[in-house]
Amino acid sequence: VLQNLSQTPVLRELLKDAKKPDTTVKIESPELSMEPQLIKLDQPRPLTLAMHQFLTEMQETKKGVVTPKELFAQVCKKAIRFKGYQQQDSHELLRYLLDGMRTEE
Repeated sequence: VLQNLSQTPVLRELLKDAKKPDTTVKIESPELSMEPQLIKLDQPRPLTLAMHQFLTEMQETKKGVVTPKELFAQVCKKAIRFKGYQQQDSHELLRYLLDGMRTEE
């Protein structure tokens, strides 16, 4: 899930913009024939910042292995079910991660 998200250019760009407080971003989707959306973002919160940090490390690191410790810690704060390292479905992680970032808006 995290590798797929790291290869989503729109998400990376949005998180890069979201890192700056009180930013307005323009989201366009020519493929969906939608009108451009202007969204005003508040100060980024911990889960959003951790996701930005992780995606940045995934894109820029030369060392090979990237560990999402801070991102996982923030997900566990939003969804206790992930504490304890039991096996979870990847779609559950995706849902909690994206829902968590959305509620931080």
